Amino acid sequence: MAGLAATEPPGPRAASRSPALGAARSGGERRTDGAQETQLRSVDLNHVIALLKDSGSKDLEKEQLKSLKKVVKHFENGLPLKDVVQITEILNLCAKKMCEQEAFTEPLCELIKLFGLPFQKKKSSDEVNYSVEVSQSIAQLGYLMGVPSSQVKIQICKSIVSFYNMELPGKLLSGGLKKLLLLQPFQNSINRRASKSGFTLRTRLKCCYQPTNPNYKTQLAEVGGLAEILVLSLALVENQLTEKLWVLKALQHLSTSAISCGQMVRAQAATRLCLCLNGADPSGQLVLRSSDILWNLLEKASKEEVVNQLRSLECVRALKEVFVDLICGFRHCDQQLRNDLLVIATLLAEKPEVPMIESGFAEILIVLATCTEVKLPNPLVKGFKLTYSYEDFEMKKLLFNLIGILSKDPSAGQLLRENHVMPALLYYVKQNRKPGFPDWSAAQYEELQLHAIAVLASVAPVLVDKYLSCQANTLLLVFLEWCTGQDPFFGQGNSFHGRGGRGNKLPQMRYSLRALRSVVALYDDAVNINLCDQGAISQLLDILKYAAEKCKEKEDTILLEIQADILFILSVLCESDVHRKELFSCEGIGILIPFFKMDPRKLCSGLGYSCLLLSALDCLWSCVVGCYIAEDSFIEKRGIFLLLDLLALKEKNLCNIILGILVELSDNHETALYMNIWRGKRDQTAANLLIQLWRQEEMDLGVKRDKYGKIADTKRPIATSFQKQQKVIPVPATCPSFAIMEISESIRAKIYSLFCKLGFENLPGLSAKDLVTLAIIQRYIDFKIGEVWSEISAEIKEEFRPVTSDEKALKLISKVSEDTGSMVVALQTEVLAREHHQEIQEEKKSYKKIQATSIQRELTNKSWENFLARTSNYEALKKAKRLQHTLIEASKCEANIQNGPYHSTDIPKLHVTVGPGRFVTMRSTPHQQGPLADTDHAPRKSSVCKGALKNDQKR
Repeated sequence: MAGLAATEPPGPRAASRSPALGAARSGGERRTDGAQETQLRSVDLNHVIALLKDSGSKDLEKEQLKSLKKVVKHFENGLPLKDVVQITEILNLCAKKMCEQEAFTEPLCELIKLFGLPFQKKKSSDEVNYSVEVSQSIAQLGYLMGVPSSQVKIQICKSIVSFYNMELPGKLLSGGLKKLLLLQPFQNSINRRASKSGFTLRTRLKCCYQPTNPNYKTQLAEVGGLAEILVLSLALVENQLTEKLWVLKALQHLSTSAISCGQMVRAQAATRLCLCLNGADPSGQLVLRSSDILWNLLEKASKEEVVNQLRSLECVRALKEVFVDLICGFRHCDQQLRNDLLVIATLLAEKPEVPMIESGFAEILIVLATCTEVKLPNPLVKGFKLTYSYEDFEMKKLLFNLIGILSKDPSAGQLLRENHVMPALLYYVKQNRKPGFPDWSAAQYEELQLHAIAVLASVAPVLVDKYLSCQANTLLLVFLEWCTGQDPFFGQGNSFHGRGGRGNKLPQMRYSLRALRSVVALYDDAVNINLCDQGAISQLLDILKYAAEKCKEKEDTILLEIQADILFILSVLCESDVHRKELFSCEGIGILIPFFKMDPRKLCSGLGYSCLLLSALDCLWSCVVGCYIAEDSFIEKRGIFLLLDLLALKEKNLCNIILGILVELSDNHETALYMNIWRGKRDQTAANLLIQLWRQEEMDLGVKRDKYGKIADTKRPIATSFQKQQKVIPVPATCPSFAIMEISESIRAKIYSLFCKLGFENLPGLSAKDLVTLAIIQRYIDFKIGEVWSEISAEIKEEFRPVTSDEKALKLISKVSEDTGSMVVALQTEVLAREHHQEIQEEKKSYKKIQATSIQRELTNKSWENFLARTSNYEALKKAKRLQHTLIEASKCEANIQNGPYHSTDIPKLHVTVGPGRFVTMRSTPHQQGPLADTDHAPRKSSVCKGALKNDQKR
């Protein structure tokens, strides 16, 4: 692009003259371009190199200087890519000459200045073709920093800086390219006038050099490793402030590239720059540029490696000295630089091996963080005054964050205690009554308040004695009461810690409960007693109820976290105290029950419901189990049914804790009763559910079973695949073996314990497969004893040979265990055989039922056929009538009634042979002395027929 900077004639003027361009003007331009081309051909770089290699008289030196000036003049618009290698060789020769003759300093600087100009290419492919040579030449430019001349070093840095601030020269190497481009629309006219010379516009455009891509030099500087070379050159300018500042300026530009940053880190740039920080520099540029480079290294290179380079005691002390000097700075740039160094100090403090405490840096930072809250004079921060500007606000947040990081270091506890960190943090645990404070704005104060309470959660476990002496429990409980109160407060919710807090007090509640949780998790009796004496249990239950109601209105992860924290705190407070469990049971069970009615689909939503349910189960185990009053209340409210409903979900992370709770509750005689009553989906029983969980657990553990679920290995019937893979490892008596550890890790022991309460016989809803598994469960403890003895035997044989009596005893124990397995297998076989026989009997019954149905269907069909025959064939009807009479006569009693009336069985004018209808007219034989002696009495329908008629009429 160097060619585009030529002087351009005004557009309108050029346009007005362009139609009438005269031959004289064209000829003048040709003469100018011809002179330039002659000048191009007049510089022979090989001749210059040969001339510089010679040494001799004064006249030779003058000739050398003259040729160098000619080279500089020739390439004043930029170096062609094809000539860069030769120019680099000339540079090296000049550098050698300069060590002996100072007259070469000026030409050397002028030649170096040429590297700051854009390189020139003739073809687009030149950039790729000459990339290797050019990258080596740029790297060689960095090696020239070893020349003992301040002027040369500064010029090298200026040229490197110009890589990132490329300006095109005023002239073009091959003439007015821009002018030619403007004249291109008049190509035909110009070509006709220039045809005699044979040099058309297209030909001239092909001969022009063009500047390379603006990023070409920076890319090749990365390839050549220029940044690493410049970092190493810092040692050469250690006592030269001006040169050092120029080197830092060049590195500042180079550090904008991730590749260059990686090269600088390899040269230990972080250590070198940190040691430069506290050098004498009235302008302040040394600290500014060094810190900016360090920032770029942290952002673009390996942060781990940069921090490792800064962790030496000398580097930390240098950072501390610069930071102390900047504390009292009042300029905006000083405050920004102070905060930048504070961020670097924070990154260093995250590494325990960094000597922050030994250097005294940690104490200064802690005192600075607490001085405005405790208002105690301290010589370490003498002269510091908080201006409440935005930079001071950022510094305050950084200092709070750094206190939280230091609290993780056990050796920093004494510093935190001595410098009043606890009172300073508790200063913010109070309600915000005013809309704004005279110092900080309302939004800033809220952010600092939330940040301080969040840091309190990290510091409080380290400073428990200070926590109690400052009555932190009281302050937090009062603050929580304000959080649930109706006081008007409109949170801004703009900060990281204020997320979800716009227009409410949820963030304040969240971080206060997190602080309480951190100290309660210590299981310190003094802290827990102090909390309970102040009525924390009832207050926490009220907050839990408040959060649960809010969560029904709108699902929020913050509300879920608040509920989980409260449940954890209650679990710890009530775990080992029956009186506290009784206090909890008054209201807590009613609040706890809805958590177990949670929609199972929410457990996989990712919002935190799974964690909340686990916290509720943990609270149930700690606050209810072990107190008969609480247990009875929980069972009466159908708690056992809810636990079994959750267990039926078969969630791996829930089964263990639910089974543990049921085992603990099984000591209550009501538990087994409710478990037997419970029915799940498809009328599933509790026993069936437990057996399914057992089978699933054995499948996950890799226990060997055959296709029917029977024992496949009678020697090790319940051994897992992991146990079988383990070699015999003798362990001390105090260390549990694999067989013992498996009891605590698996749910099989809990299922066995529950069946011990439910019983192993007459359990409803069990199939033959379930009974096969139940036979294994019933002998679980025997199998486990056999496993333990097997491990003991293997360990004994691994160490030494047992005596004969011991060996017989071990064999007998092993045989008993194996016989138990064989007995269970026989029982399982019997159960399966009985089931198979029962299936066969049921199959026979089903077949007989099908057969009877088929016979009945045949009889029905035959009866229908006979009926059709009687209705369609008169002869068949008469035959059927005769058969009917025969049957009637056969049914009559053979003994005739003396002097009795005769009743005909024929109905007059009836021509059907079907049975009688629903109504029958009966004639009774009157007894002479009976109530029906009146023979003239009209025939009447029976009462049964009347009732049937009425019912029929109703229908």
